[in-house]
Amino acid sequence: MPNRLINEKSPYLLQHAHNPVDWYPWGPEAFETARRENKPLFLSVGYATCHWCHVMERESFEDAEAAAVLNRSFVCVKVDREERPDIDTLYMAACQLVTGGGGWPMTIVMTPDKKPFFAGTYIPKQSAMGRFGLIELCNKITELWQQSPDRVLESADALVGHLADAFVYSADPADPDPSVITQAVKATLDRQDTQFGGFDTAPKFPMAHRLTFLLGAYARDKDARVLAATTRALTAMRLGGLWDHLGFGFHRYSTDRQWLLPHFEKMLYDQAFLAMAYLEGYAATGNPLFSQTAREIFTYVLRDMTDAQGGFFTAEDADSEGEEGKFYVWSQAGFDAHLASDEAGTPWGRILNVQPEGNFLEEATGHKTGTNILHLTDAWDVWAQRLQIPADTLARQWEALRQRLFATRVKRIPPLKDDKILTDWNGMMIAALAQGAAALDRTDYLDAARKAAGFILERMRDANGRLLHRYREGQAGISATANDYAFFIMGLIALHRADNDRHWLERATELQGRMNLDFQDGDHGGFFLTGAGAPDLPVRPKEIYDGAIPSANAVTLHNLLHLGDLTGQTQWRAQARDLIRAFGGSLRRQPVAYLHMLDGWRRYAAER
Repeated sequence: MPNRLINEKSPYLLQHAHNPVDWYPWGPEAFETARRENKPLFLSVGYATCHWCHVMERESFEDAEAAAVLNRSFVCVKVDREERPDIDTLYMAACQLVTGGGGWPMTIVMTPDKKPFFAGTYIPKQSAMGRFGLIELCNKITELWQQSPDRVLESADALVGHLADAFVYSADPADPDPSVITQAVKATLDRQDTQFGGFDTAPKFPMAHRLTFLLGAYARDKDARVLAATTRALTAMRLGGLWDHLGFGFHRYSTDRQWLLPHFEKMLYDQAFLAMAYLEGYAATGNPLFSQTAREIFTYVLRDMTDAQGGFFTAEDADSEGEEGKFYVWSQAGFDAHLASDEAGTPWGRILNVQPEGNFLEEATGHKTGTNILHLTDAWDVWAQRLQIPADTLARQWEALRQRLFATRVKRIPPLKDDKILTDWNGMMIAALAQGAAALDRTDYLDAARKAAGFILERMRDANGRLLHRYREGQAGISATANDYAFFIMGLIALHRADNDRHWLERATELQGRMNLDFQDGDHGGFFLTGAGAPDLPVRPKEIYDGAIPSANAVTLHNLLHLGDLTGQTQWRAQARDLIRAFGGSLRRQPVAYLHMLDGWRRYAAER
């Protein structure tokens, strides 16, 4: 029998609708039940395309023994982090405070008044190697809840107090200081991987807004080291296994330094921000590989991730047939079967690093799987020189082979597509397509951006004109967060810049006014993530930190500067100044954590 999640719209929640766990969606019924039965709540947060979420589901949530213990110990609540980024943001902050890290699936145990007292991520069913298993954890927490409830409540109150502090930032009335930007550039360059490209060590995330920050800094200072680091990163990501060489688009992140082994899920927000980074990289360097990459990202999105009504889908899974990456990898025999006789002289196996034993290592064991992730270790022009054939000849041969391989791959069982439409992520892709239309002279990109913007404006607002967050199967719902306003306004501004239609600018100014009313912190400045009428959480989160995507406050800073420039109205620039000052102290202390906000500082200072 299905549980209560069967009535939800989220593909992630529907994945769990037939678990033996008696799941509740987030809502009053769950918390009232917990109060009535005097039970803590077990909150599990994930998303539909998350590999380790699938692992925990198979090990525990589909397991009758584990489900019985969960149902006996807790009221169990499932949340799709993409539907409820506010819930995810708050409790991920709790997880980081408790454990020093975070990730998904996220596991929280809380009181019936939503105060957390335990936090973690993936938890195996059974204890092993000094690590708590889920069943033992349930029994320990039940014992503590029943025998020492005062200790639990005291701990929960203390953690909520720390949570409130986590969303407090220090102001500074001074104007932006160029030396802070210089400091952030140096700190970022100090983290670059000069051997394999990109920044930091494994795992490596694309972090497109870090690249656009560096490109903005290069435009200001013309420091060749900055451009070299950015170009190296853009090139390495495009050549490696992070890039889908057959169907296009970027996977989520690389588990290794070499950009070879990705987590295979594809997220809409990565496609949007990386397209913008490659477009800006192309503008700075003229490198045709960068413009080609942006075009191919758009090819993937418009082919595979676009609803007939114009909205863009959320993500594609890492797993198919229960295995991560199975859809994307090739045995040598399977690859060789696609080689045409007239290509016999071209060493495609060497070019694309296809090996008899495979180059795809199973992440948990490190063992080779016998399959290969297609990737390049040298660019196509290097191979053309090495093989002494014209570059355009090699490109034509590769395109013919790519199409044959792709035609075979589409016959495989595909990963799940999370086909919900999110306002904020759509705003990102609208902005990317509009920027691409202008940079690459592509009217089809502009048409797609216009259609998506029209869809959001027509189908994803309530009767009062406020934005809604999620659309799926004909139903729009869930109150918008500040992210939805910030990123959709960003998209509308980019559309106006691309086609000079004032309709988009008027809608952007209208929505910025609404955002000011519903989300602005009148006491300390900046914008809360949740609206004024959303008393759903024990703490109202506010963000400026750059995670996988920039914060709503950082994006809004850029939006305000654009609105001031485009309308000539001084109120927008004054509001941008106030936003800078609201977070100025925090930015000066730790600038490398807030690069997109700092890039707004740079723009503000340049326009004085």
